[in-house]
Amino acid sequence: MKGMASYSSSHGRLAMAGNLALFCLILELASVGLAHADELRVGYYSSSCPSVEDVVRNTVTNAVARDPGMPAALIRLHFHDCFVRGCDASVLLDSTPGNPAEKDSPTNNPSLNGFDVIDEAKSTLESQCPQVVSCADIVAFAARESVRIAGGFYYPVPAGRRDGLVSKESEVNQNLPMAFFNVKQLEDNFARKGFSLEDMVTLSGAHTIGDSHCSAFSNRLYNFKNTTNASDPSMDQTYVSDLKSKCPAPGSGQDPTVSLDPVTPRTLDNQYYVNVKSHRGLLSSDQALMNRADTARMVLANINSGSMWLHKFADAMVRMGKIEVLTGTQGQIRKSCRIIN
Repeated sequence: MKGMASYSSSHGRLAMAGNLALFCLILELASVGLAHADELRVGYYSSSCPSVEDVVRNTVTNAVARDPGMPAALIRLHFHDCFVRGCDASVLLDSTPGNPAEKDSPTNNPSLNGFDVIDEAKSTLESQCPQVVSCADIVAFAARESVRIAGGFYYPVPAGRRDGLVSKESEVNQNLPMAFFNVKQLEDNFARKGFSLEDMVTLSGAHTIGDSHCSAFSNRLYNFKNTTNASDPSMDQTYVSDLKSKCPAPGSGQDPTVSLDPVTPRTLDNQYYVNVKSHRGLLSSDQALMNRADTARMVLANINSGSMWLHKFADAMVRMGKIEVLTGTQGQIRKSCRIIN
């Protein structure tokens, strides 16, 4: 017994020392991440490539003229990049033999778009400022231009990111929130990236533009919870009927898309929150925001002030653009966004 007591006491001291060392390591890693984010700055390319933001602006504007759905695609591209390995343009890398990349995850392929727009901007910038502007910064600028075009709101974007060298399909579903998540799962997912519950609700408002494949929510329309022909009772039934007219039952071999927001599908506004309150949130993760009192209050606040939400959205986008960034001599400036140098 005496020996056991001595072991327990010693083990306790070792555990405390180990925990302290781990805590110090976490603080060190966190401070490194913050230091990297602090190295980003507005006007980063003012001397090295002063045309960069104009080039991205013109490229995105022309792309939207060809495809009005492009703002949603570019905002989503930025989100999917930053939530996996940080904002390092890893989502742009092509798969290589033996290494399927992020863009080829079923979560991203074929629904993730905008790659050609980034390629076009990169090509122009390489001709003007060879190997100066990172693909990661181009993605951040393109997302900002998308907010400007779809929402009429401009915000400055700090730059100085460098491009990563690794992209793994297996890491996508480990990091991105899924369409079937409940509020707790969403909260935990965003918290791992340094975001609050309110940030999560704010960024969810991006679903006021863009489309979704029917397969992402068809379980809410047909045989809900294995009940024959039943739909999700939390959905407005008129909305269910409309969606069923556009989305065939699972097993048909067809997977069309519908607007995430049927009211203002091309305008970045607070209509998403009106839809959610009216039981017309398309994805389970959208409608889930009304299932908890705290997130429901945030939904109502965003309904009451669309301009406040847009300001919060822009602020959250800037902070999202700082997730686990590479700066200084880390990574590289890719010559092509699709392959490492």
